[in-house]
Amino acid sequence: MASGPFMDEKTLEKIDRVVVRFAGDSGDGMQLTGSRFTDATAVVGNDLATLPDFPAEIRAPAGTPHGVSAFQIHFASRDILTPGDHPNVLVAMNPAALITQLKAVEKGGVVIVNEDGFSDHNVRKAGYESNPLEDDSLDDFQVFRVPMTSMTVRATEDIEGITSRDAARCKNLFALGLVSWMYGRPTEPSIRWIEKKFEESPPLRDANLAAFRAGYNFGETAELLAVHYEVDPAPAPPGTYRNVNGTQALALGLIAASVQSGLGLFLASYPITPASELLHALSRHRRFGVHTVQAEDEIAAANMALGAAFSGRLGVTATSGPGMDLKAETIGLAVAMELPLVVVDIQRAGPSTGMPTKTEAADLLMALYGRHGESPLPVVAACTPSNCFDSAIEAVRIAVTHRTPVILLSDTFLANSSEPWRLPEAANLPDIDPGFATEPNHDGDFMPYLRDEKLARPWAIPGTPGLRHRIGGLEKEDVTGNISYQPENHDHMTRLRAERIARVEVPDLEVDDPDGGASLLVLGWGSSYGAIEGAARRLRREDGLELATAHVRHLNPLPPNIEDVLRSYERVLVPEMNLGQLSKVLRAEFLIDVESYTKVDGLPIFTRDVMEQVQERLL
Repeated sequence: MASGPFMDEKTLEKIDRVVVRFAGDSGDGMQLTGSRFTDATAVVGNDLATLPDFPAEIRAPAGTPHGVSAFQIHFASRDILTPGDHPNVLVAMNPAALITQLKAVEKGGVVIVNEDGFSDHNVRKAGYESNPLEDDSLDDFQVFRVPMTSMTVRATEDIEGITSRDAARCKNLFALGLVSWMYGRPTEPSIRWIEKKFEESPPLRDANLAAFRAGYNFGETAELLAVHYEVDPAPAPPGTYRNVNGTQALALGLIAASVQSGLGLFLASYPITPASELLHALSRHRRFGVHTVQAEDEIAAANMALGAAFSGRLGVTATSGPGMDLKAETIGLAVAMELPLVVVDIQRAGPSTGMPTKTEAADLLMALYGRHGESPLPVVAACTPSNCFDSAIEAVRIAVTHRTPVILLSDTFLANSSEPWRLPEAANLPDIDPGFATEPNHDGDFMPYLRDEKLARPWAIPGTPGLRHRIGGLEKEDVTGNISYQPENHDHMTRLRAERIARVEVPDLEVDDPDGGASLLVLGWGSSYGAIEGAARRLRREDGLELATAHVRHLNPLPPNIEDVLRSYERVLVPEMNLGQLSKVLRAEFLIDVESYTKVDGLPIFTRDVMEQVQERLL
């Protein structure tokens, strides 16, 4: 073990990037600690990316590995794309946090432990045979033992109305103060947050403030920590920035699309991890005309959203994998009715209940084909937390313009991770024209399936004079919308539904090939974007390798130039958080033998994962 040497003055060391992970019991407030550290980091101007990691159990037994909650943040003085592969610093509040998180820490990294949490009972409960602070199992790391709980209790002992039990619960703020000092984070954002959060409970406010200041002062005065670090602000284009996670960006994107289209936003959802946060986020924005309903089940939620679309609203429903299974029939009905409906699938590890709080991107084939009959629809996938904003607008644009349900794919990693986002200019957002039918369109009558050049049918708000029509799930006669069982009509309608989705405007696939001579293309979709681009930067810079990258944001229809792009490279590598679903689609569609790298361990694809796969092929 190592500790800082005795020094009269602290040493300041400049570094360009660092990855910090906070870990403790799910009741230790690690997500709060990480979020507050993130906000302070955003104020400094560092580029950042975060990775929250929640336990799946609602409340696992305290001190057990199953109950560990962690929060990782990567911040730097340059542009970064991922929350980092291996933490440089681990803050472990108890033995369970240490045993589950230590394997990820880089060799020689810093490990700060709450020494008070390492009782014999806690050590055994975590699965250790001996106390890791007393044996040689941590010799590969710089270990700093800090009695966080007892120091927090001492710092709060003069506050009236605070028991030692209450005080101990503030130890996460002590950890926040200590790490804030280590990396030169400003104290004002955290202090302001504490004062506002606990303004109605002065004892708790004072206790949390005391704990935070005690941690900061400990770093400043203790001989144990002799070095603190400085990370300069990252260069960034001028503008107004805010820190957002994927769920917040998605909510703002849906609201922006509602404003741009003039359609009232209606979201109906049933609570399911991790999609519930979108319902919570949108429910706070009634002033923008947003209406939200927590439905009694997934099927009801989908039906409510489709009913809202029929009535002329922007109908949205959100869920995760198991809920998508249940919504399939209603989505098929939306295909038949040809109404705009946005279905948000925030993917998680499956099947069935699977691992509700862990990430995966294995719903692609379900999104493309998971309905009975021939029922194609557009599929859009977000690639970064902030890109969830643009992807939401794009999904709404396609749905409204082409009168079709659209599936918008995100995942647990994107939903929970955060990054700085430059607010767009409202004037630059696309216009979305619902183009409601207002009068009869055929010899004084209204034909509900009389199509425009995009093959989109008219959208008539119920009750509009002269536009009375029938609609439902039985097969329609083209143009009139009457029920038809004629074989020729069903064949015609089936092919027509496919053709109108094929006509959806999708931009060309953009390729990043700086040298123009790469033999290998790394093609991604969804949240693999940051890992792929980060790996490409490092491999070009450190190994001098030539490789090209591209990212598919429209999964159906695919970009019009994708076949030409794939055939222009000798080899194509497709990293995915599934068992090769996009690879299957590309092989079937274009008869190109793309190479698949798959990862299904509940963790996102890391930069190192992609680097190793590329190095195997090019070195």
